[in-house]
Amino acid sequence: MVTEAWMVSEIQKIVPDANIEATDLHGSGDHFHVRVVSDSYLGVRPLQRQRPILNHFKPYIAQNIVHALDLKCMTIEQAESTLDTAFDPHSEKKTEFFGVHIRREKKE
Repeated sequence: MVTEAWMVSEIQKIVPDANIEATDLHGSGDHFHVRVVSDSYLGVRPLQRQRPILNHFKPYIAQNIVHALDLKCMTIEQAESTLDTAFDPHSEKKTEFFGVHIRREKKE
């Protein structure tokens, strides 16, 4: 089972200067909200901030080790003005932040 500490250590490999907070949304080790805060994101568009992290986790997603990864990559200034950024696609709780939850077809 994947842990929050493992998730943080993996993302530090990609963004070593970042302050990283990982939350296991269900306690199941496969649905995570990760907040990555770094001023290296200044002037970088949101998808370009996430892409290196998503590429790193592709093998883990393909093997169903990680099922859902909600990434919020922001600058320090953005993080200071934003409190709760978690998006849980299985939660009834509505937030001002929206994410995308993609279900893969089961391979037979």
